[in-house]
Parts: sequence; structure tokens; C-alpha cells
Amino acid sequence: MEIELREEGGVVVLTLKGRLDLASGSGLKDQVKDLLSREKSLLHLNLSHVDFINSSGLGVLVSIMKEARLRKGRLTLSNLASYVQEIFEITQLSHIFEIFPTESEALKSYDSVTTD
Repeated sequence: MEIELREEGGVVVLTLKGRLDLASGSGLKDQVKDLLSREKSLLHLNLSHVDFINSSGLGVLVSIMKEARLRKGRLTLSNLASYVQEIFEITQLSHIFEIFPTESEALKSYDSVTTD
């Protein structure tokens, strides 16, 4: 999995490309732990290029969300492919995560918490 990282208005945006499973999930988790250790707790994951996710990948996302919340942060997701969206709905995780249709809508939702 490839992870592109950038910061927009205090929110760290991670664009993921490839499969989100046990093997790739540990790298993502390590990268997020590093961000959190540097007080970067407002996180957004753009999943537009994630073509596969399994239970291990979902577990990594739940773990990341819990870590962000423990640090008074926030995690949003956007651009889920229909297959990935279906997995979130089947597992009922669509009720747990903040999921937005587009990255720009997700980033706008941070406006009340961030300052430029």
C-alpha cells in the first residue's frame, strides 16, 4: 500500500492506495502512531484508491480512530469505493466512522475545530 501524506489547515490527510489488509495495515498504523506522537491528532483518510479491505484492515481503522480519540483528536474518511462502502455498511461500521462523500466535504467539517 502507498500512503501519501499532506497537511491542510491543521488536518493531516492520508491518501491510501492499494489493499488495506493485515500486511499493509501495520504500516498505516505505525505512520499514524508517529503522527499522534507529534501532536497531529486531526486525521483524514482518503480511501478513493483503496480497492480491497478485509477484517484486518477494518480493525486497523478502528484502532486508529480509538487512538485519535484518546488524544482528543478526530478521524474522518472519504471517497469510499462502492465495494468498500458496502463492507462498512454490512459491518455497521458506517455508524461508527465519520464518512464523507468527498475529501473537501470532510475537511470542511473540521473548520470549527481548526484555525489557519
